[in-house]
Amino acid sequence: MLEKSKSFWKDSAILPISAVITKVFGAFFKIPLTNILGGTGMGYFSSAYGLLLPIYALSVTGLSASISQAVARSAAMGNFAEVKRIHRIGEISCGILGVILSVIIFVLAKPFSVQIAAQPYAVFSVLAIAPAALFGCLTAVERGYWEGLQNMTPTAVSQAIEALVKLGLGLYFCQWTLQHADILCRYVTADVPLTALAAAGAVLGVTVSTLAGWLYFGVRSVFIRQKMPKSDPKMTVASVKVIFRRLLYVMIPVALGSLVTNLTSFLDLVTMMRCLGKAQLLYPDKLIERFGALAKSTDFPAFVYGSFTRMAVTVFNLVPSVTNMLGKSALPSAAALWTKSDKNGIAVQSQKVVATVAGMAFPAAGWLGVLAVPVMEVLYRERPEEAFLATQSLQSLLPGMVCLCLVFPLCSILQGIGKAIVPVECMLIGVAVKLAGNLILIPQPAFCVSGAGIATSGYYLIILLLINGNLKKAVGQPLKLFRKIWQPALAATGSTAVVWVLRDTTVQWNLWLSLGFVGMIGGIVYLGLLWILTGRKVPTAVRLQE
Repeated sequence: MLEKSKSFWKDSAILPISAVITKVFGAFFKIPLTNILGGTGMGYFSSAYGLLLPIYALSVTGLSASISQAVARSAAMGNFAEVKRIHRIGEISCGILGVILSVIIFVLAKPFSVQIAAQPYAVFSVLAIAPAALFGCLTAVERGYWEGLQNMTPTAVSQAIEALVKLGLGLYFCQWTLQHADILCRYVTADVPLTALAAAGAVLGVTVSTLAGWLYFGVRSVFIRQKMPKSDPKMTVASVKVIFRRLLYVMIPVALGSLVTNLTSFLDLVTMMRCLGKAQLLYPDKLIERFGALAKSTDFPAFVYGSFTRMAVTVFNLVPSVTNMLGKSALPSAAALWTKSDKNGIAVQSQKVVATVAGMAFPAAGWLGVLAVPVMEVLYRERPEEAFLATQSLQSLLPGMVCLCLVFPLCSILQGIGKAIVPVECMLIGVAVKLAGNLILIPQPAFCVSGAGIATSGYYLIILLLINGNLKKAVGQPLKLFRKIWQPALAATGSTAVVWVLRDTTVQWNLWLSLGFVGMIGGIVYLGLLWILTGRKVPTAVRLQE
């Protein structure tokens, strides 16, 4: 039964907890996988994601947001008959869309791998990931529906199931491929690297996990019957045409915004290996001086790209994946407040989101910057060369990590109040910065490893500044968002200094013991400083006006 009054904090807490669990499973998947496949194998693995993510962004992200916004709007007015119709329309239309997208990926697999990714053997991974588009679309409808009703539990559970299945089957299929090379050689030519087939096995596990996430909702509907309040008989239910138009009105700009966001990954795929190849031709001696014999190999571009995308970016995304869940719950809440013309409530919500996100992002970025070397050594001890490259990339990504954490929830609020096109316009400007940064920095020997990270940080900084200005203009009153972040920023600075000192003090310790001790002391110092800076009261979530 729907509750009439829910705090934003209660609604949003479920998804970050789920995100932490999902990321733990994800780390147990990606870290061993990286150690098994190495930089080159992870390059094949990443190429499949390079094609899937833009298509996923056009469909899944936009679908989930549009369904959530439409359901939240109708539920806020008490029109639950319309909520059911929105759900049915979403299921049918998105099923058709998912089939079309899967076919597109399947057809484009070979030309994409050869002509765009410049990795012909990545075709096996791209083919393996094609069905994920269908299952992702179907799952997006269900998640958006429940999020619109401000019930975040189904989304959280489905995400955890996906992560668990991906962990189990992804590693199993990868290992099975490596152990049964004699069987696979009957079906492929002898020159195909075994790592390419193993990467495809891991990708197949990812695809099966998306199927499991969708099946959860079907099983849930059988065993848990939804109790929906009755609508006022006098309320008019919008026609299929009107509902479809509403969904497209939100979906298209949100999907475009997500596409532009994921274009950073696509730009890295298209530019990194080509620019690194250019650097090999122009500055061979400097690269050999810096990276040794590895720089002579034709696999050097794929090696660096795989290390960046599957190691540095994996660690980079840990904190945003948690804070972004606040955005998912902020969207339906903002939509409901906007329907009631409660602009003050939206301003309060924006301040709360920023304060909460900043409290997690600043210390995480500071500590990771100081501890990047031991963290990478612990996570990727079997791949020291890749870990060395990824450490430099990670440190250049961390300023962007803070900006990304702040950007996503604010974009969700804009989407919730019907300003979904605004983030797209801001991101397009950021994409130009990202592309220019990649093209200028990556070919230079001094920046080739960290160049993509620097460009990514610049991308998110530009977007954050633009989004803040546009949200203030849309709400029509001062938001005072950045006044909420100085306290956690200052506390994080102090705790990072302590972590830096302790890192050097414990350098001779066991790595796990050292990281655990330093992290514990850093956390205590951070909370203590935050307690002092906030008037001896650590900020807590404020209940939103309904």
